[in-house]
Amino acid sequence: MGVSGSGKTTLGLLLAEKLNLGFYDGDDFHPEKNIAKMSAGNPLTDEDRYEWLDRINKLAKNLINENKSAVFACSALKEKYREILSENIQDEIVFVYLKGTKEIIQARINARKGHFMPSQLLDSQFNILEEPHNAIDIDLSKSPEEMIQETLDKINKGEFGLVGLGVMGKSLARNLANNSTKLSLFNRFVAGKEEKVAEKFISDFEELHQAQGFEDLELFCKSLQTPRKIFLMIKAGVETDEFIDKIKPYLEKEDVLIDGGNSHFKDTKRRIDYLSKDGIHFIGTGVSGGEEGALKGPSIMPSGNLEAYKYVEPFLDKIAAKDANGQSCCTYIGPDGSGHFIKMVHNGVEYAEMQLVAEVYALLRYKNGLDPNTISEIFEEWNKGELQSYLLEITAKILTKKEDDKWLIDIILDQAGNKGTGNWTTVTATEMGLPATLITSALFARYTSTIREKYKHFAFEKTISESKIDLEKVKNAYKLARIINHQQGFGLIKTASDEFDWKLNLSEIARIWTNGCIIRSTLMEKIKEYFKIEDDLFNIQEISDEISNSKNALKSFCMASIESELPIPCMLSANDFLNSLNASFKTANIIQAQRDFFGAHTYQRVDAERGKFFHTIWN
Repeated sequence: MGVSGSGKTTLGLLLAEKLNLGFYDGDDFHPEKNIAKMSAGNPLTDEDRYEWLDRINKLAKNLINENKSAVFACSALKEKYREILSENIQDEIVFVYLKGTKEIIQARINARKGHFMPSQLLDSQFNILEEPHNAIDIDLSKSPEEMIQETLDKINKGEFGLVGLGVMGKSLARNLANNSTKLSLFNRFVAGKEEKVAEKFISDFEELHQAQGFEDLELFCKSLQTPRKIFLMIKAGVETDEFIDKIKPYLEKEDVLIDGGNSHFKDTKRRIDYLSKDGIHFIGTGVSGGEEGALKGPSIMPSGNLEAYKYVEPFLDKIAAKDANGQSCCTYIGPDGSGHFIKMVHNGVEYAEMQLVAEVYALLRYKNGLDPNTISEIFEEWNKGELQSYLLEITAKILTKKEDDKWLIDIILDQAGNKGTGNWTTVTATEMGLPATLITSALFARYTSTIREKYKHFAFEKTISESKIDLEKVKNAYKLARIINHQQGFGLIKTASDEFDWKLNLSEIARIWTNGCIIRSTLMEKIKEYFKIEDDLFNIQEISDEISNSKNALKSFCMASIESELPIPCMLSANDFLNSLNASFKTANIIQAQRDFFGAHTYQRVDAERGKFFHTIWN
């Protein structure tokens, strides 16, 4: 592909001969009206091109159905033209873009005879040219023989590289391979521990039969088409920085590194700036879905330079989950480390969602006296309606699992670990002055679970009352607490967007969280629509009504749990958050008066204009 005069036919014929394939010149498929129009010196419109492009697409489909391959020469100047050409056969096509200066191509056109494209139309072609980001680039200033060799070399090279074959890396590699991606895979060599990991992994799965495995970084980089596109699935932090320094000598301008680990958003911004000095792109990318999601389709949150993202967009789109409308759950989030920021918040919201389910379980088990199987049935029923979520679904399954005659949940040690993103979310919320109270409570609940063993001597007899709490109240309390959790999480994203000028689209973020990720739910589907109207969930009338209708249920849940001495930090945080928003009961004025008393920090008055400060001599 390329503008007229770039040598598409010459190279196409030579390539077809080398590969022993048929050759088709796109110009032969123009309707007569198009040929007449171009011969008269008039450029074609998009409307003129649709029939022509569709003809080529249909021929390509027929060849594929007959298990045949071929070489086509076609200008394919715009992205939408290439979409028509590759409709329903995207995974079967490789675009080769002949790239050259206008001066070289003009000279070639002037020297040609018997062609219906007048040289003066070259300007119109360059004006509409949209250079492809997912194509093999060939410099047409070289000789035909050199171009053919370069094309063959690049066709035989990997389209996409992946580094780090841990649980997530392996699943993503298989996902990419299942979506017709030619892969180069790298895993480090550690004597006696990690040897020939990539090669062994490739041999274990049929879908990876075309992949290449490496533990030599230089050979890995040489195996990839340029610009290289390399997905990093390695440990976040210092290890990522060390790996970047190791691979950097083998990279070139326009190469793209995609960091799919749980990196801090500030580290991502620093790495973008560091690599951009050498013309290397860095895309910070949140990936959610766990092992299964990575294999079957995760939610993907890339950020960084938009032009760099276009190089990797086709690969990320095809491995991502699909929403209810069949659209990819991958979207360009914004600049800098915004992708890793929203993944951080996603994980924080996830902490609270998990804790809320655990607290509902605790009340039903220890207050209402239900066994795990009965609670599982309740969760399954809830999961058929508005409370549907991935976490509720898997908890229902967890509660049915037995080991011999014991519930497995009763055998699992009562300690919950974490990988740090909940902590980052909490710290970031405090830095921004925002009350992410449910996320913080969920994080501290995990911390508390790890120190409980130290205080066995503090154990005391539980006072579980015989009274039961109505199941409908439990359901409504859980529903309201989840709404508050999401409001706080998205409030953090909105504040960061404003503070860093990221211009994030909250509805689009919610959309890519409707499938593939851990916090996917029916509530997220609703939130996606709410954010098309308003960027604060508490300003949505339906949400306001839910708060009014379910506030007493949340209060009843908390009172019943306190009465039975059940730990419910997230439910209490949700209830306290709503109480704190009630301006009828004042406490912050006492604190501000105390601050003025001992530190002369001043205060504002209700009977004066906002922004005017006062100080009192209290003694």
